[in-house]
Amino acid sequence: MTEIKTLFVTKLYRAALEDARALNADLLKSCRAIAEDDAAGRAWSKEKGYKGYTSYASLDDLPKRDPSIAALKQVLDKQAAKFARELHLDLAGRKLKLDSIWINVLEPGGVHSGHIHPHSVVSGAYYVDTPAGASALKLEDPRHAMMMAAPPRLEDAPEHERTFVYVTPKAGDVLMWESYLRHEVVANAARKSRVSISFNYGW
Repeated sequence: MTEIKTLFVTKLYRAALEDARALNADLLKSCRAIAEDDAAGRAWSKEKGYKGYTSYASLDDLPKRDPSIAALKQVLDKQAAKFARELHLDLAGRKLKLDSIWINVLEPGGVHSGHIHPHSVVSGAYYVDTPAGASALKLEDPRHAMMMAAPPRLEDAPEHERTFVYVTPKAGDVLMWESYLRHEVVANAARKSRVSISFNYGW
C-alpha cells in the first residue's frame, strides 16, 4: 500500500469585506492626506528607492491619528482572530495584537522586493484601491532556500505544489499569512497608484 500525505501546510487567508466601498473611500482620502503631510515618510521612501510613499518608518499611531484606520483596525482584529483559529494556534487565553500598521501608495512601475516579517506572528495587507493592472502579491514556498538541487516544478503543477504563487487582490480584500512567509509585490503595471495598508500581529 502506498500513501502520500500533505504535511506542514502554509495557509493564505483571504476575505472580501462586505460593503467595503464607503470604508475604502474614507481610507483612500486618509491615505492621500497622510502621505501629503508626512514629509519624513516621503523622504524615507525616496531614500530607500520606494516608488511612491509608505509610512512604514515614519508613523506608528495611524489608528489613533485617523478614524477610518481605527475602523479598519476593528475589522482586522476580528479577521486575525479568525485566522488564528484556522491555524490552530494555542494562544494560552490571549489574543493576537496589532503591533504595526502602515500605508503603501505604490506608483506605476513600483515594486517591493522579497521579504519576511521576522518579529510577528501574522502579517497581511488590506487593499484600498487596486486599479486595472495593479500589482499582484507574489508568495514564495518557504522551503525554497532548502531545495538545493531540486528540479523546477512543472508549469501545470497544482497551485499548492508551485514554488511561487501570485495572488491578485481586489479592493476590499484582506490577505493574511504567517509572518515567516517570504513575499513581494511585483511591478505595478497600472496607470494609477495601488493603495494598500499593511499590518503585523504579534502575541
